[in-house]
Amino acid sequence: MKPTVIFQPSGRQGQVEVGLTLLEAARQLGVDVDSICGGRQTCGKCKVVLEIGEYAKFGVTSAESHASPMGVDEQQYFTRHTSRSVVGGRLACAARITDDLLVTVPPESQQRKQVIGKGANSRPIAIDPIFRQCFVEVTPHALGERDGDWERLQQALQREWQLADLEIVLPALRTLTAALKAGKQRVTVTIRLCQHAATSPPRTTVIAVRSGFHDALFGIAIDVGSTTIAAHLCDLETGETLATETGMNPQTSFGEDLMSRISYVMLNGAAGLTRLTRSVIETINQLVARAVSTAQISREDVVEVVLVGNTVMHHLLLGIDPTELGAAPFTLATHAAIIAEAVQVGLDVNPVAQVYFPALEAGHVGSDNLAVLISEEADSADLMTLFIDVGTNAEIVLGNKNGLWSCSSPTGPAFEGGQITHGQRAARGAIERVRIDPETREPRFKVIGREAWSDDSSGGEIGATGICGSGIIEVMAELFRAGLLRGDGRFAQIDHPRLKWLGPKAAYVLATSDQTSSGMEIVVTQDDVRNIQLAKAALHAGCKLLMRKLGVRTIDRIVLAGAFGSYIDPLYAMVLGLIPDCDLAQVQSVGNGAGDGARIMLLNKQRRAESALLARRVHYIETAIDPNFQEEFVGAMHLPHKTDPYPTLRALGALPAAVADVAANARALRRERRRQG
Repeated sequence: MKPTVIFQPSGRQGQVEVGLTLLEAARQLGVDVDSICGGRQTCGKCKVVLEIGEYAKFGVTSAESHASPMGVDEQQYFTRHTSRSVVGGRLACAARITDDLLVTVPPESQQRKQVIGKGANSRPIAIDPIFRQCFVEVTPHALGERDGDWERLQQALQREWQLADLEIVLPALRTLTAALKAGKQRVTVTIRLCQHAATSPPRTTVIAVRSGFHDALFGIAIDVGSTTIAAHLCDLETGETLATETGMNPQTSFGEDLMSRISYVMLNGAAGLTRLTRSVIETINQLVARAVSTAQISREDVVEVVLVGNTVMHHLLLGIDPTELGAAPFTLATHAAIIAEAVQVGLDVNPVAQVYFPALEAGHVGSDNLAVLISEEADSADLMTLFIDVGTNAEIVLGNKNGLWSCSSPTGPAFEGGQITHGQRAARGAIERVRIDPETREPRFKVIGREAWSDDSSGGEIGATGICGSGIIEVMAELFRAGLLRGDGRFAQIDHPRLKWLGPKAAYVLATSDQTSSGMEIVVTQDDVRNIQLAKAALHAGCKLLMRKLGVRTIDRIVLAGAFGSYIDPLYAMVLGLIPDCDLAQVQSVGNGAGDGARIMLLNKQRRAESALLARRVHYIETAIDPNFQEEFVGAMHLPHKTDPYPTLRALGALPAAVADVAANARALRRERRRQG
């Protein structure tokens, strides 16, 4: 048997010959790995990480021993670059494959870096932080007085700032005397008001004392997604976002979807849990380091961190075993908000900085969804609004000021390029836009990094590398509209030079060999179509379950959150049946709503307290056990849907003429149901 090699985060995999280098295997499988020294083991651009453990999703066990040992040249490289060495680190041009391997290609080793659309949005936020700075002048100690430095500081804070009932953390107490001496009794005190809920009284704590006057006070809001992470460094006094840093979640190497990561912990025990937790904390610390460097501040000035994520990510961040979330009844450790110190979590900021994990909604709907609801003020909306955060695990909320209902749907990685033959994450060269002429059925497309469309460029200029999420949605919808795909998702039995048939299955050639960087055609296969159908059906079924629960047949407004939602065209999402019918003018993308909500909770203690209450007010439906899910799922497998009429698309003429009259079918089905009682 040939060894199986899986490359992450691209998800590309295949069987290769024993003895191939990882760089040769990467090129054979179309994986993006940089190299400029021609395999001389000197540039280090092709550095990768060999992952260790059992990976049930891929059916492989990966180990460092499954690659050839380091030679002298490779050892000398890592000796010269010790700061770049990590556990499992190898040079892809040197490591030869001897058995199954799972390999992570870090961002710095990728020629085409992923485009991560998780920047902070400009939205008004009322500034009411939990932290404040107080500059005071402390009365000097007099001979014979019994009060210590802390007692005299409390008196100064009471006298000048009307602050009472204070407590001080030990690290601040240790530096107090030196700060008073250096500042000639004038010091800046950093104070934390802890407020767990809207009804609880605040407790005031001194966490730092510095000599002289200081007005710098900063916090970081972090959205930890299953695939990507975004960190926003904010000025706690002004609310200004000083820096935003984004990166890939390294846990994708252990599993693209949440259930795969849970399985990894189940198979590898405490060691597996530690690896997952450590990997994401290390990446967050790297983002923090870049953010404070960009803003030219000290990490010691970062006194607060807010972390949002889905429930599995929440548990992994805290080092809590997520195994119980992998099967019914999907038990979580706690749904309450958690407050810890940075040193407890392992974050490289001020050691006594407060790290706030907002409340969770349920086993599969986490604080990232809560952050979206906070940022969009969902609980005060008048219109019946559907909030969708599309990712490997889609989180969905429906409702308005009269009540909110939520659920999650396991969409998997297909929308992000996983499980797609030539799928990839958004990066330079990825096909992001597709149009197919309904008459000739010939395609044209646009790749990330080039303004011109393919029909306005010569083949060699295009350099397409694969298809990213938005391109996958559009090519599917365009194939359907052009009559190349039937409503059931099968390719139409027609003779066309772009269709290649292998038995009963076909593949559509989207990019010819001269239009790609690899010299190989980029195709959309029948299996690709089916994987997208499964993903979109899971999402649509979740939406329909919520509509059933609320007794509504139409949606007034749809809000798409997350990086993926920022790039997809609402028309094509609707043609595919990804979202229910809605006036397209009322379909809105809000970008990184979870990150915005995290910033709000960082900068406004009242909204933070309200978020804990909102998490408990949202009603939750468990799709895995809902008796109607399978029925809705089957209907949603069709394009755009088996029975839903989609009047908006019909009014726009956006559906193919060959599609049966779905509206008539739906009416007939409803009449039959009424007849049968």
